[in-house]
Amino acid sequence: MDCRLTTERLRVRPWRIEDAEAALAIYGIPGVTGWITPATARIGDLPAMGAVLHAWVEMQPNLLPPRGRWAIERIADQVVVGGLAIRLLPPYQVDLEVSFQLRLEERGKGYATEAAGALIGWAFTQDVAELFAVVLPNNTRAIATIQRLGMEWVGETTKYYEHTLQVYRIRPTDVPRHDRVSTNP
Repeated sequence: MDCRLTTERLRVRPWRIEDAEAALAIYGIPGVTGWITPATARIGDLPAMGAVLHAWVEMQPNLLPPRGRWAIERIADQVVVGGLAIRLLPPYQVDLEVSFQLRLEERGKGYATEAAGALIGWAFTQDVAELFAVVLPNNTRAIATIQRLGMEWVGETTKYYEHTLQVYRIRPTDVPRHDRVSTNP
């Protein structure tokens, strides 16, 4: 299933190889990658980013929904402002994690909450009982976004990624209504 969502300002769509430059403005910046769990090295150049995107694009059709990686595109100018993912958490590969990353200059505009909220709403149409977010304890920006999404703190653990992380969870009954979200075929 190909997840494509539209909100008032954003489009959540699959990554494309031609997004490499925009993706590098996200995943090539230490101020972004330094907060990603698991610890992620900054992607160093355009060819490396192209290779990563190629892997994501190739992998996407083989993932069971709601798992995957998507670009966040601003509708007004078709600029990719961030990325989203839903993936299995280690070590047992049972719990699903939702994550988001934004270009540094796009922070503070509500894009992460808007796009991740739409993705979470869609994920719960895919027979999923709960989603988790894991975050470094001092990542106050991400924690604020996670709380705006309606996710509840469930504790601290070293279970995932061998780091001390704050764990948040959301279930279908916790999802705020997003009346202006549409699913596009």
